[in-house]
Amino acid sequence: MSADDAHILIVDDDERIRGLLQKFLMRNGFLVSTARDAAHARRILSGLEFDLIVLDVMMPGEDGMSLCRDLRARLGTPIMLLTAKGETSDRIAGLEAGADDYLAKPFEPKELLLRINAILRRVPQAVPAVVVPKSLNMGPFRYDVDRGELWKGDDLIRLTATESQLMKIFSAKPSEPVSRGTLVEELSRSGGQTQERAVDVQITRLRRKIEVDPKQPRYLQTVRGSGYMLQPD
Repeated sequence: MSADDAHILIVDDDERIRGLLQKFLMRNGFLVSTARDAAHARRILSGLEFDLIVLDVMMPGEDGMSLCRDLRARLGTPIMLLTAKGETSDRIAGLEAGADDYLAKPFEPKELLLRINAILRRVPQAVPAVVVPKSLNMGPFRYDVDRGELWKGDDLIRLTATESQLMKIFSAKPSEPVSRGTLVEELSRSGGQTQERAVDVQITRLRRKIEVDPKQPRYLQTVRGSGYMLQPD
């Protein structure tokens, strides 16, 4: 995760420190919000999500340790504790409360920046879910992905077991080339053809069922050096 993507919440009762940290982190590319105490932080967190929370331990009212324990029970957001207490026992208490890191005051702003970046690098990045359409249209043909059925208008077109498996493979990655080697491997798992030449023959047969002109394939294309690709409308 880069700084340009990260939104940080600073929770500190000292207005001067809040302002200095906010300006410093914003100069380094972060989006920064601030809260003056635990209650204020809770209100902000009820409506916004953050990539990291920088939390002062010594605050009037509910202290940072208590807030950290409560947040960790409900949120997976990384938390860094800031405190004037730098004893080993204090650091251990902070980590036991659920903090990801613990920085003793006074500190160099650059050290804070390095620690923040280190924490953000450890955060797993979300992988966008691949959305596969329920049906793929190829001119007058329609392939029902869920049912594994090929239709031409209201007519169901019969597919052999190997042709069905090929359509299943291609429909999982529409518009992406699939190598001959991958096709051989996938078909072998289902007890189908195991030679590249046999795959080429099956592709030719499948084209006769999904192409208006099989000799000039529009939908089941050959990608030179990469294999085959299903290119629906």
